[in-house]
Amino acid sequence: MRCFKPGLALGTLLLGLSVGAGAADADRALEIVQGKCFICHGVDGESSSPVFPRLAGQHAAYVARQLADYKSGRRKSDTMRPMVDDLSAEDFAALGRYFESRTPLAHAQEDSDLAQVGRFIFDRGNPYSGIPACASCHGNTGRGTEALPRLAGQHALYIENQLKKFNARERTNDNAVMHSVASKLTELEAKAVSSYISGMR
Repeated sequence: MRCFKPGLALGTLLLGLSVGAGAADADRALEIVQGKCFICHGVDGESSSPVFPRLAGQHAAYVARQLADYKSGRRKSDTMRPMVDDLSAEDFAALGRYFESRTPLAHAQEDSDLAQVGRFIFDRGNPYSGIPACASCHGNTGRGTEALPRLAGQHALYIENQLKKFNARERTNDNAVMHSVASKLTELEAKAVSSYISGMR
């Protein structure tokens, strides 16, 4: 006769519930992606237009926070606001986990010479004008953290446009350090570092 082990049975039950909740979470995220997100960002977070960011591999917590900021109005966007108005915090978290689980694709840099200038800025900054290295916050590989976004492989034009918004104080929901950094970048430096970032993996 087998001995009944309540602890083992409870553990098995909790594991089953966890797996079930995870599947429901993924199903809800895919439902939202297929109904809304795919139009601009693609089903796997690899947007084909440089106007819209690539989300594949982006940190879940960062995605969820940006979506919440769009809904609250802390981050301005006439495109995103109506997309998130009917979504909940749980939906934001599910979408974050979904896009973080997508595998980012490798992308070639359009101008390798320009990208090399950008590599210097990314790795070392510009000590002559007080620009810190991008790597000091976003990491040597550009993959960021839960608090700071993954940059590696992002569209060059999207990065450049965000730098302009930071400089003009049109984007104020994120780290205020970016306002100072963006204000010191020349147009060449902004284009160069954006180009370099687009080819990172």
